Amino acid sequence: MTKPQAADAVSDETVTGIIVHQPRRDARGEYERWLVEIREACRRFPGFLSTDVIRPVSGHESYTTIVRFAGVEQLKAWIESDVRREFLQRIDHALEKGDRYVIKTGLEFWFAQPTGVTPPKRYKQYLLTLSAIFPLTIVVPWLLGPLVGGGGGVAAYLLGKFLVAAVIVYLVVYLIMPRYTRLVVHWLYR
Repeated sequence: MTKPQAADAVSDETVTGIIVHQPRRDARGEYERWLVEIREACRRFPGFLSTDVIRPVSGHESYTTIVRFAGVEQLKAWIESDVRREFLQRIDHALEKGDRYVIKTGLEFWFAQPTGVTPPKRYKQYLLTLSAIFPLTIVVPWLLGPLVGGGGGVAAYLLGKFLVAAVIVYLVVYLIMPRYTRLVVHWLYR
């Protein structure tokens, strides 16, 4: 098992682990069964939020597993656990390049491509981001309108705009983009 390629400072925000494995061609069935079992074991760890698997695309051989936890310490507890270590020992014979992973937090994960996969096209990143933010620029000001309504001068106006921007950014970073990118991952990397 290798150490992470990059890790961010400890924080209390959602954190993503990107784990890359390249099973031998003759061991893919065994790897798929192993993958189901290890994902189930991962779900039992404190702070677990979700896992997604990107199977080999466009002639690549790598499987990329995206694991989300509530915080860096919870993800590290899973990554460094005896349970995961035992799972890796069971499948190590079937892996071409061993276990590789990185840990990412916040915005950097939105468009962080899995190892060996071509980064998403800029126009796809643009369309995805626009389609997430545009509806919020209509709905959030409308919902917050009574709170940030007219009157009060420049200070109140700026405070209202700041509140709208803060709500939109919060929704995009914590609620929408992590789920949205997972939903369209096959289109994004095609």
